[in-house]
Amino acid sequence: MVTIGAQHEGGGAPGADATPRARGEWARHWRCAGLPGLDLLRARYVRHSFPRHAHEGYVVCAVTSGVEAVGLGKGTVRAGRGGIIMLNPEVVHTARAGVPEGWAYATLYPSSEVVAEIAAEITGLRGTPGFGEQVAEDPHLGHLITEVHRAAEAGDALAADSLLRIVVARLLRRYGGPLPARTPVSAGARTAARARAVLEERMADPPSLEQLAQELGTSAFALLRAFRSAYGMPPHAWLTDARVRRARRLLEGGGAPAEAAVAVGFSDQPHLNRHFTRIVGVPPGAYRRERSGQEPA
Repeated sequence: MVTIGAQHEGGGAPGADATPRARGEWARHWRCAGLPGLDLLRARYVRHSFPRHAHEGYVVCAVTSGVEAVGLGKGTVRAGRGGIIMLNPEVVHTARAGVPEGWAYATLYPSSEVVAEIAAEITGLRGTPGFGEQVAEDPHLGHLITEVHRAAEAGDALAADSLLRIVVARLLRRYGGPLPARTPVSAGARTAARARAVLEERMADPPSLEQLAQELGTSAFALLRAFRSAYGMPPHAWLTDARVRRARRLLEGGGAPAEAAVAVGFSDQPHLNRHFTRIVGVPPGAYRRERSGQEPA
């Protein structure tokens, strides 16, 4: 596969499996054998923007050029070269270029289990570990994050795993702490949870907002408010994100993109392609290839 641009802004070639994109953009979202519980993304984006979404695990990215702007509930944080973005599980956010030339970054997506294991071994944190800051200027740790990628791309799982543990441990020591204890569940939160359960169960054929509200014995506007308060986005946006998550699992199991699209409720494969690429950063076909060992066409 031909990549666009001879080198990554972070240094080094993007790799033969990187997904070529228009306007100098490229991206590779993959897993390394021997590193369970970790996804990796290296990319350069210029016009691409990520819509509101969340991740099941943690997000740690090192910006290697340009500026990334991440939209959070309390405002937007920005990171340039040498900056690090840290997000806890299920934190709703957007991401886009913060300057006209875009941004390049190396991202780690460690699972909650991986982070909890590291925290239990080498930190004194009690409770669920998390990051108390979302952005930091830390060029040395940023370099270590890119080194995890280099080791993984070289097939050196021992080095990649060792560096990953060093990175996570240092991030938790410098910027981490226990996540706040859960507050008592309100009536609105219970309604939102019931709505979420209905959408998960009927993902391929969901009810309308009015129908869902009637089933739950509330009004459409009350349901909108409760759902947004509980999950950081309205039901339709949450459903799109949930469909993409389920499609990822189907693709990881070897399913074809067209089959995954229908199974999760998208109208067809182009519909899946559009939302999947916006949220994950690469098309579903490329995502599946990276996890099946297939060579790109």
